[in-house]
Parts: sequence; structure tokens; C-alpha cells
Amino acid sequence: MTHPNIEAWTRANTEHYDARAEAAWAKDEIDWGIWRVPESELHALPDVTGKAVVELGCGTAYFGAWLKKRGAARVVGVDPTPAQLETARRCNEKFGLGLELVEAFGEDVPLPDDSFDVALSEYGASIWADPYEWIPEAARLLRPGGELVFLRNSTLVILCSPDEDVPAAETLQRPQFGMYRFQWPDSGVEYHLPHGEWIRLLRANGFEILDLIEIQAPAEAETHQRYDYVSADWARKWPSEEIWRARLRHPSF
Repeated sequence: MTHPNIEAWTRANTEHYDARAEAAWAKDEIDWGIWRVPESELHALPDVTGKAVVELGCGTAYFGAWLKKRGAARVVGVDPTPAQLETARRCNEKFGLGLELVEAFGEDVPLPDDSFDVALSEYGASIWADPYEWIPEAARLLRPGGELVFLRNSTLVILCSPDEDVPAAETLQRPQFGMYRFQWPDSGVEYHLPHGEWIRLLRANGFEILDLIEIQAPAEAETHQRYDYVSADWARKWPSEEIWRARLRHPSF
């Protein structure tokens, strides 16, 4: 049986992402999330110059392309959906950036230990893979001192969302205790944890937390036509997205 997330992303790639992939690869400035807040404002990434980067849940790999243009020596994109990787390979050939692409789930990556300086997930493994499996896998792939950066829906927007097809409300719609696995009717399985559980999980796997950036929609932002589960007005008042940044401690620390 095909994994529900592969089914969902095969469909989404055909309907949305394949046609937009080359334009995304062509961009030079890095931005984050549905509100496209520039990296120059958020400062979420470490310096990737000369470093090896693995992107867990790379999709069409546009973010990896941005990092390669930013100076990363090696970028490996990992994703379980063949259709998305096919799009990524087409773009990689067109732009000649030399990304390496691997078909695998973020919870089980067929790459050696201690291979990377940076692990990234931008709405990839960060919400589509089981955090109790992909966080240990990211720690395994990173060298001591390596950094993990991941973008996800905020815990608050999930708590205010009754289901995937209804925009976030201004009141809580679901309990925080016990939040973990979410089976949405039309878009597969997502995983969302409370902040306290993220902190404990990261620390248990050898990470020290460097930053938690709660993204605010810019004043000029408009509600996204596709990602309309949250309005721009809501996201100007509360964070709908957040970026975590953590560093893998050296064994002696």
C-alpha cells in the first residue's frame, strides 16, 4: 500500500508544485514560509559556505538550490515522493547546481553517520515525519557541532484549527495535551508537538536550542490562495509558523 503522504504529495506535485519549481529554483534570495519573510530579516540559517547540507523532505528541492547558490559545498535532498524528486532532477539538470537527490523517508535515511554540517527541513520532515524518529535521524547524520534548522506550523495555529479545511479561529479549537499525529482527510498525516515536548526531544538527542523564531506576517501580506488555512490578519497577530534552530553538542559536553 502506498504511504498516504506519498499519495498526497504526488497529487500536489501534479496540481501545484511541478509548474512552479523552475521559478523557485531561479530565485536568489532565501525566504521562509507562506508569508515569504526574507532570511535577511529572520537570520535563521548558519553560514553554509563550504559546508555539507542535508534537506530532509526536500520536495522539489528549491530550498537546497538556494543554499547551493549561497555557497554550500554539498547539498543532498532527501524525499520519499518519486514525483517530487523527478521534478527536482529536472530542475537540477537545467540549473546545473549539482544537488544530490535521495529517495527515502526522513525517519530512515540511507546516508552515513556524521556526514553533514547542517540539516534542514522546511515543511518537510518537520511536519510530515514522526519527530520521535526523524530528530534522532538528523542527529545521526550531523557531525558534532552541526546545526539543525526546521520550519513548521506553529503549535498555536494547530491548536486554533478545527480541521484542515477551516481557517484558524481566534479561540482554541483542540487540546494541547496529547497532540501528536494528525490524520487530515485530504492531505495525509502530519505530526505536531507542543513546545515543551520539542524541547525535551531535542535535548534528549544531544541538541542545544539556539533559537525559536516565531514568524509574523508582514503588514502588506495577503491571505495565500492555496494555504488559506490561516489568514494574513490572523498571522499578523499571532505566529502561524515557527523556525527552530539547534546545535548538536560535542560528545564531551
